Amino acid sequence: MYKYVYTEKIDQLQLRVFSTREQMGKTAAYDVANAMKDLLQKKDKIRMVFAAAPSQSEFLKTLTEIKDIPWEKVEAFHMDEYIGLDLDAPQRFSGFLRKYLFDIVKPGKVHLIMPDKANPDKECERYAALLDEQGIDIVCLGIGENGHIAFNDPPVADFNDPKKVKIVELDHMCRQQQVNDGCFNSIDEVPTHAVTLTIPALLSAGYLFSMVPGVNKKEAVYNSLRGPVTTGCPASILRNHSNCILYVDRDSFPIE
Repeated sequence: MYKYVYTEKIDQLQLRVFSTREQMGKTAAYDVANAMKDLLQKKDKIRMVFAAAPSQSEFLKTLTEIKDIPWEKVEAFHMDEYIGLDLDAPQRFSGFLRKYLFDIVKPGKVHLIMPDKANPDKECERYAALLDEQGIDIVCLGIGENGHIAFNDPPVADFNDPKKVKIVELDHMCRQQQVNDGCFNSIDEVPTHAVTLTIPALLSAGYLFSMVPGVNKKEAVYNSLRGPVTTGCPASILRNHSNCILYVDRDSFPIE
């Protein structure tokens, strides 16, 4: 696809910088599609986890347009969901992924996180059991403005978390990002708690593809790549994964 304008290997992570977020998203989609097809030459099915956020829009749009992906052999998951939103609320991540991916490509199986406000622990157990049935092959993720991956914000991130899925309280910066992204009108509307896949669950995948465009992500990208590997910037742990590619644009990683 598009030629990246800069690349660097940082620990085990491969960084690729593109001129625009459109080039970034399209190239990432073709890389993911190729990984899917390569894996399906060796396996009857693959299991994938997807992020739901505006930062993934270009990537998801291109992925739905690639014609020769055998989606019927894909078992799909997503990585987090708010607690307390109505089932038909437009901000639900399950609804976002249905609209922009699942309803278009129709994977063989789709597992949605559906936390009941009265008993979200039960949903954590159910979803963790589904993840435990087999390994995860591919995770497609972003990085939050506070460096989170999924909803593992710095105060709750645990690189050695014993759980696969857990309930978390969202920190202020994470909730403000949802407003910055245009998903909510004010921070008061953003739920305070969510269900999320943990960091060990995400890093258990064979391949990680992380798409992080936009100037609001510049500090998080810098800390992920140049700072220490610490839960103060949860995404820094991506540098320890043997098959992780981080895709960014000039806004999130400007090239002089």
